[in-house]
Amino acid sequence: MADHQPFPPGARRVARPAAVSPCPSCGDLAGRGYPGCRFCAELVDQYWLLDWQELLAAEQLTEGGAGERELAELVLADEVGRHPWTCTDWAMTLVACSQCGEELGAGPVDCWRCAVADGLRWSWDHTGHPGAMTAGEHLLRVARAALRAPHRRRAAVVRAWRLLLPFLLAGDLPTVGQLRRVRAAVIAGDYAELAGCASHVELASFPELPWRRPERPARPDHQPRPEPDDTARRTPAAAQPVPDEPAADPV
Repeated sequence: MADHQPFPPGARRVARPAAVSPCPSCGDLAGRGYPGCRFCAELVDQYWLLDWQELLAAEQLTEGGAGERELAELVLADEVGRHPWTCTDWAMTLVACSQCGEELGAGPVDCWRCAVADGLRWSWDHTGHPGAMTAGEHLLRVARAALRAPHRRRAAVVRAWRLLLPFLLAGDLPTVGQLRRVRAAVIAGDYAELAGCASHVELASFPELPWRRPERPARPDHQPRPEPDDTARRTPAAAQPVPDEPAADPV
C-alpha cells in the first residue's frame, strides 16, 4: 500500500459551509437528515469520500472496482494512524460484519464484532499527535457514527447529534457543557422546539428544564413536615439519579 505520513489529517479536502442553510430535499437544516436524505448524506459524506478516493488513486484502484473491498479490509487491519480517520470510517461502510452481516460497526447491539470494531475506531482520536485531529473533527466523526447506527446509542444522544450536525459541518464547536444541555433538553421532550434554533449557542441556551427550576413557594395553609431526628440528618439518603439522565459519550 502507498506510504502515508503518520496520522494524516482527514475531512480537510472540502471547504466547510460558511453558515447553515435549509436542505433543498428534506427541508430541515442541511445535514440533519443524514443518512436517510440523499442530499444530506452527500453533504456529510463528501468529507470522508474525497479522502477515500485519494487513497484509491494512490493504490491505482477505482471506486466500486474489484479491489476496493480488499483495500477496505487492509485499511481496517493496518496499524492505527497509517491512514486518515475518514478512511477508517469509510472502510467500515464497505465491509460487512462477519457475525451479523450488517455494515461493520453498525449491526445490532448484541453483535460483539460490531461492538469491537466501533470501539477500535476511536483509537485514532486518542493516540494521534496534537493537530492530527481537531476537536470539531472529532465531534463531527462522533455525530456521523451515531447517526449511522442510532440503535447502538441512547435515543436522546442520537437526537442531540442530529440537532447539532448542521452546526458541526459549519465549523461550530460546542462545549461539553453545551452538549449536555442539549441532550437534557431533548430528554425533556423539546426536540421540535430545539429544531427551530438557528445556532448551537441558541440550542444550548434553551430555557431551564422543569426539574431544575426553583420550587414554587409553599401555600399559606401548607403544613411543613416534622424535622427528622439528628441521626437521620447525620446519615443522608443516597442520591437518586435523575430519570433518563444521558450517559456520557464513550468517545
